[in-house]
Amino acid sequence: MHKIEMSSEILDRIKGYRDGIHIFGNIDPSRTAHVIVDLQNGFMEPGATVELPVAREIVPNVNAISAAVREAGGLNVFIRYLIDDETLVNWSSWFTDFASPERRKAMIDTFSKGCHGFALWPGLDVQSSDLIVDKTRFGAFVPGSSKLHEILQERGIDTLIITGTATNVCCESTARDAMQMNYKIIFVSDGNAAMTDAEHNATLNNMVALFADIMATKEVVGVLGSAAAAKQAAE
Repeated sequence: MHKIEMSSEILDRIKGYRDGIHIFGNIDPSRTAHVIVDLQNGFMEPGATVELPVAREIVPNVNAISAAVREAGGLNVFIRYLIDDETLVNWSSWFTDFASPERRKAMIDTFSKGCHGFALWPGLDVQSSDLIVDKTRFGAFVPGSSKLHEILQERGIDTLIITGTATNVCCESTARDAMQMNYKIIFVSDGNAAMTDAEHNATLNNMVALFADIMATKEVVGVLGSAAAAKQAAE
């Protein structure tokens, strides 16, 4: 697991901007979605094209949050990174400028539909009540990337719990855009994975400063349980 070290300077600074570090402890579980980003074979298998070893270690935490979300009446959405013919054209700057021909081919052979690397990691707890949504950019909310926003809006979702990989790429991109689209964001410190501790912690600092409430898995599960119990008592 990542060694989490958030900046004391940033934490002290935000205390002057708002009431406390945690800001979303009173969520409505029925309007909450757990968005699990890109936990696919191509990112998780030993020796995979974009292997992030810590991604395998966060799976128990991701599964615990998924179970708590279901129990509380929320929604789990598993996101898959997809490379298709249209994406290669519309996002050519990424595939030509940031990748060699060999790397480009390896990514296509990994994350095209039907490829082994495209499939969700088998250790994930995916149930029939959960949704699976494909995206074609780092962020799920970039126009043309996915239908995630429309799906969430149809269900009245206003709060997102973000887990997955990579912390500083697809997870951060998705969280940043979602916050600016008026979603409340809970970013899970021990439910996201990057290549290095430095990259992971850089994102946590960005998130806590301006974009999200940072919580550990135990805190998220506790918030969900308390919110569900309060809602049931009020009915």
